[in-house]
Amino acid sequence: MTNPHKDKPWFKFLSNKYVWVLLFFSTWMIFLDNYSYFDHRFLDNQVSELEDNKEYYQEEIKKDEKQIKQLKNPEQIEKYAREKYYMKKDSEDIYIIEFEGDSIEKK
Repeated sequence: MTNPHKDKPWFKFLSNKYVWVLLFFSTWMIFLDNYSYFDHRFLDNQVSELEDNKEYYQEEIKKDEKQIKQLKNPEQIEKYAREKYYMKKDSEDIYIIEFEGDSIEKK
C-alpha cells in the first residue's frame, strides 16, 4: 500500500526533518525558553517604565536643586517659611479672610 500524497509538494516539505527541527526550535524559543519572546516583551516594558521614572526623578532633582539654591538667601527662607508653614514674626497679626464658596472646611 503506497501513500497517495507522497508525490505532492506540501508532503515533501512537511516530511523533511529539517523543517520539523526548525518548527520545534522556533516553538521552543518563542514560548518555552527562559529567554522567550514574551519574557523579552515584558522586560522591555519594564525597562521603558523605569526609564520614564528615571526622567521624572531627574526633573524633580533639578527642581529641588533650584529650590535649595534659592533657600541659601535668608529672604527666601523667610518667604518659604511664611508660605509653607504659615509662620509669622512675633510683632505680626495674621488675619484669615474667608469668602463664600472657599474650599476651607470648618472642623
